Amino acid sequence: MLKDIKILVLGGGIAGMAASIALRDRGIAVDLCERDPQWKVYGAGITITGPTLRAMGRLGILDEVLEEGYAADGIDICSAQGKHLFTVDTTNEALGGIPSAGGILRPVLHHIMQRRLQKIGVAPLLGVEVESIVSGKTRSQVRFGNGKVAEYDLIVGADGIYSETRTRLFPQTSAPRYAGQLCWRLMTERHPSIGRRTFFLGGRAKVGLNPVSKNQMYMFYLEAQREPLRRDEAGQHQILHDLMEGYGGVLAEVRQALKETSNIICRPLETVFVDGNWSNGNVVLIGDAAHATTPQLASGAGMGIEDGLVLAQEVSKAPDVATALDAFMSRRYGRCKLVVDSSLEISRLEREQAAPEAQTAVVEKALVQLNQEF
Repeated sequence: MLKDIKILVLGGGIAGMAASIALRDRGIAVDLCERDPQWKVYGAGITITGPTLRAMGRLGILDEVLEEGYAADGIDICSAQGKHLFTVDTTNEALGGIPSAGGILRPVLHHIMQRRLQKIGVAPLLGVEVESIVSGKTRSQVRFGNGKVAEYDLIVGADGIYSETRTRLFPQTSAPRYAGQLCWRLMTERHPSIGRRTFFLGGRAKVGLNPVSKNQMYMFYLEAQREPLRRDEAGQHQILHDLMEGYGGVLAEVRQALKETSNIICRPLETVFVDGNWSNGNVVLIGDAAHATTPQLASGAGMGIEDGLVLAQEVSKAPDVATALDAFMSRRYGRCKLVVDSSLEISRLEREQAAPEAQTAVVEKALVQLNQEF
């Protein structure tokens, strides 16, 4: 068993915070480094699957997530006109009674995790960048932008899809690639008829509504585009209004309510997967730095949290760092690849406007595997 080791986690997002919490819970010394001095949170609402809620339970944040977010079983599948077609049953005994789906505002989730870090005594190094990493036989020397130099037994690159750690130490990895869709996200008041995840299929694009609190929900609209367009924020409400023409039911009401002050975010969907070993010496990539996925399975955050939990488990019981990282890879590679591959397959079916049954079949098959223990 490793003792008296010191670990540096680079990146204060979901994966980085999860790893820091899980490692500190096991009595391991952790420095968490976040380059943004304001530790800003980007994004709107996120969907949470049952396996992710289970992982949040093991991280010690599930009660707060359920209190401040929203949870409900199942996915309602509707036509573009709003007619209910069928419901996907997402419940599974393997979850041990945990809700099988939910949603939460991304800033709310970050604040929950930040409070957990504070409670266990992890104070992040904010506004600090890494200038260099020099790997030794057993430890790495890190030089920070503030002039500080320190040695660590393990460095965890959790610095997101545009990871500098990956660029610096894994140069053979391809850059993130565009996945063929723009994702529109709209935050709005929860419609009383939306009590769980609801997908609208059969129109020009896949549209979904998901509650993220008792009073709020977010809408996503997946616009197929050959090139990763960057939409000007001014006038986004009018573009989204035009894209939603022809949708009925609740979506028609949402469309009618769009205005210049609507909370809209539009981003190209990108993905990256490090094919092979995610470790280089005593540096390892986790979360989006290793396996950034598109949102079709709503599992990106979940995979990052699971990475942190599994890494802490293996580090706490292995005789050395190399053994821990080998065990970590054997447990994480296939599961994360399933999420990335399945999400891209669903994206392809969406862009081809495949039948709703074909799209949801990929979701159901993947969830059966993800519901199993990680």
